[in-house]
Amino acid sequence: SAWTLELSPATSEIDFDPGQFVWLHLGTSPFAMAEHPFSISSSADQPQRIELTVKELGDFTSQVGSVPVGATAYVDGPYGQFSVDRHLAERYVFVAGGVGITPVMGMLRTLVDRGDPRPLTLVYAVADLERMTFRDEIGALASTLDLRVVPVLSEPPADWDGETAPADASLLGRVLSADDLSKAEFFICGPEPLMRLVASDLRTLGVRPKSIRYERFALV
Repeated sequence: SAWTLELSPATSEIDFDPGQFVWLHLGTSPFAMAEHPFSISSSADQPQRIELTVKELGDFTSQVGSVPVGATAYVDGPYGQFSVDRHLAERYVFVAGGVGITPVMGMLRTLVDRGDPRPLTLVYAVADLERMTFRDEIGALASTLDLRVVPVLSEPPADWDGETAPADASLLGRVLSADDLSKAEFFICGPEPLMRLVASDLRTLGVRPKSIRYERFALV
């Protein structure tokens, strides 16, 4: 139930940092009361197009899969500080839940295009493997980047021997190294309960609060 819109700029390339978001409007005019924010899931090193991956969660998002090829989209942006380019570090840890994987994919795809050698860890919380957006591509990325992928399932099958929810201090303490905890920048995106739990438990494990970054898919 996730769709990816690929947008080609009508005039010039769109410069953006990996992990940033844009406001999207689909219609006949750029002047609209309703715009929707979506993270860019494509590589920042390919500015000739942008991809927005949208999960069906409401009236607007449920219509994205029926948008015809060649339709006009109006985009405002980019915005946001949730980016590896804004927070330099020796290594990175990404914690994503559900559709919160979209800005993380933008960063991972960019790091692939750059041939980045830094150690990366992705803790990805989903219900089950069948509902893991980008599952096949993430597996391929792990063979190109120095990337460790840790799926965390809330509805695991009987034969699952991997990690299960919640992504709490016990789990994070098992899957993260001492170097991760002391040297990494952390990027967390997903449901609010997941982000609160992970941020709190990372601090319990000794991670500096200034090394923890959030992206919330809600307006305050």
